[in-house]
Amino acid sequence: MREQVSDSMSAQISLTLLPSARCLFDEPVQVKVAGLRSNQLVTLRARSTDERGVVFNSSATYCADGSGEIDLNRDASLSGSYVGVEPMGLLRSLKADTSHKYFYKDKALEPFVVNFSVHEEEEGGILAEATNERCLMGDGVMRVPVEVGNIQGVLFTPPGEGPFPAVLDLGTLMSEKRASLLANKGFIVLALPIFIGKPKLERMNLDDFEEAVKFLQNQPKVGSKGVGVISQSKGADIALSLAAFVPGVEAVVWINGCSASAVLPLYYKNRQILSALKFDMNKVISTQSGAFIIKYAMHDSLKEENKASLVPIERASGQFLFVASEDDFNWDSKAYMDEMVDRLKRHGKENFESVNYPEAGHYLEPPFGPYCHSSFHGFVGIPVLWGGEPRAHAAAEVHLWSKIQEFFRTHLDCDKTETESKL
Repeated sequence: MREQVSDSMSAQISLTLLPSARCLFDEPVQVKVAGLRSNQLVTLRARSTDERGVVFNSSATYCADGSGEIDLNRDASLSGSYVGVEPMGLLRSLKADTSHKYFYKDKALEPFVVNFSVHEEEEGGILAEATNERCLMGDGVMRVPVEVGNIQGVLFTPPGEGPFPAVLDLGTLMSEKRASLLANKGFIVLALPIFIGKPKLERMNLDDFEEAVKFLQNQPKVGSKGVGVISQSKGADIALSLAAFVPGVEAVVWINGCSASAVLPLYYKNRQILSALKFDMNKVISTQSGAFIIKYAMHDSLKEENKASLVPIERASGQFLFVASEDDFNWDSKAYMDEMVDRLKRHGKENFESVNYPEAGHYLEPPFGPYCHSSFHGFVGIPVLWGGEPRAHAAAEVHLWSKIQEFFRTHLDCDKTETESKL
């Protein structure tokens, strides 16, 4: 076991990160302080800077036990960014000084670096500190940029000869975070954005994403011809469409998306296959924070005039994992999920499972990153609220991350014996 103990201003006081100061992004660390006075009140702080240079901070006040120790796995914060026992609370509560900021950590090569420090008073000097490097890529994972045909993404391959199950990770914009973390778990993953640069908001072409599926199928270390797709928000209806229209898509994770072709019509082989479910800016709700709630701005997908926008998921032979946050302020993900479950049941289908998180918001990501309350929505052009109670949202991310891996391992055919030995 390797640990980091800081050079402290007081030789007796230490801040320790266990089991190591360097870990993967999705792994918890145990924060411990020792050498304090019995029952001493101190403030623990965390600080990190995102890829755009925005500084995020959090803090919490703790009382040392009779031995002068604090263990965040055991002890409750008395005040600050959160209250109560929350071992990773300093990470999920990291917040910028200005409103409506999302923590950008989307490039896999550089770790998410967090400085932990302990202070005698809230604004007092540093008694001890330690730096946590939270890596997105594990040892031996290969990262290769891909520019082939219409594909502009990044391919992550686990160490070893495989065979490995393959997953297409569709993000609204380019992010390597989830794809690299899945590669650490034994999946070959192609991270692909729905939009590249400033999107031409005219139509979506399913052919571009079919090209990505075929690219993955042809990778030499892929263990089967079946591909998984993971997606969130706008990417989720693209994932549904791949399952419905493109052969070889065996498992789809749909997270807080729409059941119809949202905002843009969908084309395939040079013809329109789905009309667009439109968005009404007059139904956007303003709030005192300066951010808007856009949940109720989408037209009703079940009205007769909009049914041509619904993705015909009943045609799909692959498996679905539907994930909805009931407190999603971006759109009514739970209603879309319920509609899809009902529709599949009516068609006698059993190729799905669903999970909903009552107090989670829109941005369900890999665990232990900062919770995003609100940020600028690049396509609507205004700051929006994403929803969610922060602590419950963080717990949902931990649960979902395990669920996603289990789902893909179950439904992506591969030489399981050889693959599991590599994990």
